[in-house]
Amino acid sequence: MPKDIENSATQMPHLRKPDTTDGADIWALVKACKPLDENSMYCNLVQADHFRDTCVVAEMDGEIVGWISGHMIPARDELFVWQVAVSPKARGLGLGRAMLRELIERDACDAATHLKTTITKDNDASWSLFRSLARDIGGELTDAPHFECEAHFEGLHDTEHMVTVTLPAPEAMARAA
Repeated sequence: MPKDIENSATQMPHLRKPDTTDGADIWALVKACKPLDENSMYCNLVQADHFRDTCVVAEMDGEIVGWISGHMIPARDELFVWQVAVSPKARGLGLGRAMLRELIERDACDAATHLKTTITKDNDASWSLFRSLARDIGGELTDAPHFECEAHFEGLHDTEHMVTVTLPAPEAMARAA
């Protein structure tokens, strides 16, 4: 098929920092991406406002089809990724990994030596995404139980494993791109 008539769904969405006006659309995307935990719309508004330098929005044809919320952990050289959401419309494009790469290459994350996230053992898509990122950047991935089912969630949520991916120095990331 000629490039000029390719379906836009096969093209990589535009990646950018969120704006506060994105909050409602981010909330709707997260809500549609089961089994992600839903936050309040207000939480997503605050993330898009206060943490915009460590969050990523993916937009395709004017629609938000991807979202990463993250923040630098206070007093540590670690970036914590809270959620990764990819709309069914944009799955299969490598969007999750592209958004993670965008995030770790930002100036706001230059001090990060590790990326951290929590994943339940049964979330195969997330395990695959973060293993793929680790391979892609030459980082090591480790994990250990962190927020435990009984001790932290009163038996109402599966144990979340703290996943740690070592990050190369920014100049090494530039060479690997």
